[in-house]
Amino acid sequence: MTDATVTSASPNIMRFVRANIRDYALLISLLAIMVFFQFTTGGILFTPLNMTNIILQNSYIVIMALGMLLIIVAGHIDLSVGFLSGFVGAIAGVMMVTWKFDTFTSVAVCLAFGTLIGMLQGYFVAFFRIPAFIVTLAGMLIFRGLMIAMLSGRNLGPFPESFQALSNGYVPDFLAFMAPQGFNLFAMVVGAVVTGLILWSNWRSRQLEQAHGMAEEPIELFYIRNALIAAAFLGFSWIMASHRGLPNVLITMFALVALFMFITTRTTFGRRVYAMGGNEKAAKLSGIRTERVTVMIFGIMGALAALAGLVYAARLNSAQPKAGQGLELDVIAACFIGGAAVTGGVGKVTGVVIGAFIMGVMNNGMGIMGVGIDWQQVIKGAVLMLAVFLDVYYKNKAV
Repeated sequence: MTDATVTSASPNIMRFVRANIRDYALLISLLAIMVFFQFTTGGILFTPLNMTNIILQNSYIVIMALGMLLIIVAGHIDLSVGFLSGFVGAIAGVMMVTWKFDTFTSVAVCLAFGTLIGMLQGYFVAFFRIPAFIVTLAGMLIFRGLMIAMLSGRNLGPFPESFQALSNGYVPDFLAFMAPQGFNLFAMVVGAVVTGLILWSNWRSRQLEQAHGMAEEPIELFYIRNALIAAAFLGFSWIMASHRGLPNVLITMFALVALFMFITTRTTFGRRVYAMGGNEKAAKLSGIRTERVTVMIFGIMGALAALAGLVYAARLNSAQPKAGQGLELDVIAACFIGGAAVTGGVGKVTGVVIGAFIMGVMNNGMGIMGVGIDWQQVIKGAVLMLAVFLDVYYKNKAV
């Protein structure tokens, strides 16, 4: 590479970084937080057992954050998701522990119930024009009361082992005969395959962008970004393989992330959600049935809240009357920290996932350090305020 090429490439890199400062700052923040807690916890953060705990502790946050992203992008909010998840967990407890229903039937009923509840709330928002804040605040109070009444203030468990596997189970090592003892070779192979697919997909997307003259990211940054992605995925796979392998809930979470990335970037429905958040009146005039889209996104949110409630109950191995308390705050914070705009119309799945893990790593790291719950709340609140401030700041600067 000649000096002239380097000189001309540098301004392009800096210009692209400035234009996408929010995305890069988010990723750098996660890496910085992880490095900080790795040192302050004496190296505990990156141990295989603790990394597995982070996945299990934050799986339901990530699951609900994906649905909340659609809600926020469309210009709404859902305060009921925490206690809706707890209420669904209570229903699962009554069905499986008290009424002795099988796991499959109970899970199917709970997911259907969560979807219907979400659609009902969306119906009030879409057709009666009641602000989502009010509808879901009422829902939060209703679901909390019903959950306490259903459980009569007591824990209900234990669940069948087949249900516990939803959160606490692991994918078997199908290659155990080829691996050294204590190392899950199947997890490592899956990680390598997924890494390869992601790199291939990124390269294919760039080739398509170049073919249409739309490639903006400098090639140097493209290579650096993909090298970091490969290192992160392979390193994480190695850590998982060194413990018990891939948790079942990680597979569920990864599948949902891939699905929502496809929905938000490649489907007409996804484009309609973003159009609604940008300007609902213009979206309606362009032929989008905004009421129908609103009911659908609240239904999706209800289904994901139900799934998260099942994962939460399976992890605790009991339905508890305090389940879901405060989860909606972590879910909403994950979305805003991940780049979703307060005014709607803006937000990415990758950003929300990073935002969720920023919250998760902070919770885990501060817990290991012995930071009290009071100061944990203060710190998380400050981080949320900073994220929203930066969003508004850069938006006003762009104008």
